[in-house]
Amino acid sequence: MSRKYKFYNKEGLYFISFATVYWIDVFIRELYFEEIVKSLDYCRKNKGMEIYCWCIMPSHIHLIFRAKDSNPGDVIRDLKKHTSKQIQGLIHKNREESRKEWMLWMMERAGSKNSNIKNRQFWQQHNKPIELWSNEVIDQKVEYIHNNPVVSGFVYEPAHWKYSSATNYAGEKGILEIDFE
Repeated sequence: MSRKYKFYNKEGLYFISFATVYWIDVFIRELYFEEIVKSLDYCRKNKGMEIYCWCIMPSHIHLIFRAKDSNPGDVIRDLKKHTSKQIQGLIHKNREESRKEWMLWMMERAGSKNSNIKNRQFWQQHNKPIELWSNEVIDQKVEYIHNNPVVSGFVYEPAHWKYSSATNYAGEKGILEIDFE
């Protein structure tokens, strides 16, 4: 995590976004989406991550979350580290991935420019956490997160994007259980 962006209130509710290096559109294959969803679910069930809102876009993820154990930076660090390894492995093994060599080369390139990375870098290092302090700000961020796929032209309605909590907020069962509707 960048030194510039910090989780100052360890008990706080946060909006964060994190993106792949060079904004590579990795999340266009079901296999990679599933890995992120599985990892978020694991963090929710085993690492004390309370997920209130989420959306996976082709190159980035948005979350509103709180860490039950007052360790939001640790939870996000572990999530990013795990998913980085898992998804790079899935890309490497995926015989049908037409962009495999290019994506891995871009990740190697990013890793070579970062003294904290030994091999490839998957995620950009910053998360830009924003503490949510009022219901009005929370509502703004939920609307922003859920409308991201609409604004990007992927769907007409937020609840039609499978990889988002908008389905939960619409009263239906989403692919990832959330802690607040």
